[in-house]
Amino acid sequence: MVQINGESIDAAGKTLAAYLAENNYIIEGIAVECNEKIIPRQKYNEYILSDGDVVEIVSFVGGGQ
Repeated sequence: MVQINGESIDAAGKTLAAYLAENNYIIEGIAVECNEKIIPRQKYNEYILSDGDVVEIVSFVGGGQ
């Protein structure tokens, strides 16, 4: 199991890009940290999620006054 944003998900063996696409993330609007390291966007197709990984996906939100 992979811990993604605090939830255990059966995503081991998938690339990060595949997981993000399956869950309708807009790549340009997010940042991904895996095991306390930022994963560059150009590596999403290469990075394979493994059992025990801890992933945080953060969306950018505009706004403010």
